[in-house]
Amino acid sequence: MIPDVSAAQVYLALGSTDMRKSIDGLAVLVKESFRLDPFSNALFVFCNRKRDKLKILYWENNGFWLYYRRLERGRFQWPDHVTDQTMHVTKRQLRWLLDGLSLDQKQAHPPVTARTIL
Repeated sequence: MIPDVSAAQVYLALGSTDMRKSIDGLAVLVKESFRLDPFSNALFVFCNRKRDKLKILYWENNGFWLYYRRLERGRFQWPDHVTDQTMHVTKRQLRWLLDGLSLDQKQAHPPVTARTIL
């Protein structure tokens, strides 16, 4: 379970990432390659070449969280960009990605803002 990251941004590291990288290696990648702050309130998501493994790096208070997910069957529908750049996505799109769906769900219900009942 990912901790409460209600204010967090989500960045996908486009292309593929060497899954042998640990927390320090991924943090250096975020800082030097993507020019982002690994200590910011953001989730940084990395995927391997076969698209069956993900790592999520997240800083909380006084240490990093590193989440690792390996699919036994199937692949993540990771964006097909070959560059070493990042893509900003919503937490909702991250949930879709983790559930095996594409980032552009045409059939999903649109987000609704609650209104006051009179």
